[in-house]
Amino acid sequence: MAGPTASENQNFCFKDELDAFKLSLSPNKEVILEHYLAGWSGLVKFLNRLGNVFGFISKDASSKIQILKNFLNGEHGSEYFTVQSMVKYELENNLVDLKKAGSHPESGCRTLLRLHRALRWLELFLERLRTSQEDGKTSVMCADAYNESLAQFHPWVIRKAAGLAFCMLPGRLSFFEAMNVGTPDQVVAMLGEALPVVVEVYQITQDLYAKHDLLDIP
Repeated sequence: MAGPTASENQNFCFKDELDAFKLSLSPNKEVILEHYLAGWSGLVKFLNRLGNVFGFISKDASSKIQILKNFLNGEHGSEYFTVQSMVKYELENNLVDLKKAGSHPESGCRTLLRLHRALRWLELFLERLRTSQEDGKTSVMCADAYNESLAQFHPWVIRKAAGLAFCMLPGRLSFFEAMNVGTPDQVVAMLGEALPVVVEVYQITQDLYAKHDLLDIP
């Protein structure tokens, strides 16, 4: 399992990456898409630091991050400033395939929903890492988090592949070292401060999607 280079170690700090989620919350609790995507890019960097074991999620997340960045930088970029404005714009202009796959397979709403579901899995896993004992099995933590979240949206083949990948996960300390924050106690403290913000961002998005019946976009 390839590890990060010395320069990557100097430039990466998981706390800084998670802080982007804090920046994504506007004063009126809307989710600013640019900072949300920055937070997700940080999660992808973290997963990649652990080698190829999370490749099946990081590659998919990276492609979806790019799709949403293209919307932000496109002709109607101002409509994608927040998740709330994106949902309003795409629904009002019939840009979302609500019931079956159609002419908008890469709509912003559908693309973000896939990141949203994965964010729940990673948040649950990181919380388990934070609260577990030193000898806790990361494979079990990750599998339990996956089964509570993403698994319900994946076909059997992907669930099976994910289960096999989780068996290859390094120990808890390896995850903490990859975060490049400091001692295990410092990592635990950092996660204790950062994860509630991630949960808040997730819940705001969840409530918005539920309000507009977007949680099951095909």
